[in-house]
Parts: sequence; C-alpha cells; structure tokens
Amino acid sequence: MDSDAKAQATADELEIRNLVARYADAVNRRDEAQWASTWAEKGVWHLFGRDVAGREALVATWRGAMGFFSFVVQLIHSGTVELAGDRASARWYLSELGHSSGGDKLLTVGVYHDELIRVDGSWLFSRRRFDALYQGPPDLSGAVTPFPEL
Repeated sequence: MDSDAKAQATADELEIRNLVARYADAVNRRDEAQWASTWAEKGVWHLFGRDVAGREALVATWRGAMGFFSFVVQLIHSGTVELAGDRASARWYLSELGHSSGGDKLLTVGVYHDELIRVDGSWLFSRRRFDALYQGPPDLSGAVTPFPEL
C-alpha cells in the first residue's frame, strides 16, 4: 500500500471511529437529529431479533427506546474496522448504564456489528446489529449471553 493509500485508510478509519463516537454522544445527550444523521437513508438496525429499516422507522424506534430511560449513558470500549473501498465493516463493544423510567438501575454490555457505506464523501451506518452479552442489574447478577454466532 503506497503512502497516499495508507493516509486515506487512516483518514477513513478515523472518520468511522468518530461516527461511532457521535452516535454514542447523541444517545447520551438524547440528540435525535444527530443520532439520525449517523444513518444511511435506507439503513437497517437489527435490534433484539428484529430489523428496523429506513431512517424514519429507525428514529421512531430510537425515540421509543429512549423513552424507556430517565437516564442513560452509552460508553464505547473498543472496536475494529475493516475497509473495502467505499464500504467497511466494524465491531464495537459497549456498555450502557441507565435508570428506567420506573426507577430500575440497569446495565447492558453488548457488541455492535456494523456495515458502513460512504455517501457523498461521509461514512454512515448502512446496517447495525446489536447483540446484548449482558442485561440486568449493575452488580452483574443477571444472565450472561455468549458471544453470538453470525
């Protein structure tokens, strides 16, 4: 790989990592417009066994999920990125700490499996699959789910 290609690959990976950070930031600040801007128009979110497709449906689902929480913070831990021209795949580990609207304290630890696409020079999510590895009380007394088969 020549130096120009290496520089472009580094820039692409940095932009993808920033996209993931903007997504989490939007969750933490409940910024619907910013959250929506991370998705391709026909993006698909695979969440708890079902696909939600298209930006309008994605936002409606996100709005409903956020309504469950009186407080939530999403923390991104580590990730990998594989580039293939104007497409990429990535995997991110995360945790969410929250209080439900009913007052329950919750911890979710999971993994996002992402497919990304460059649209008009910017990277966006074309598909995100979320798999929970743990959901329950913050003391980890709930059930743990093994890493999913893809």
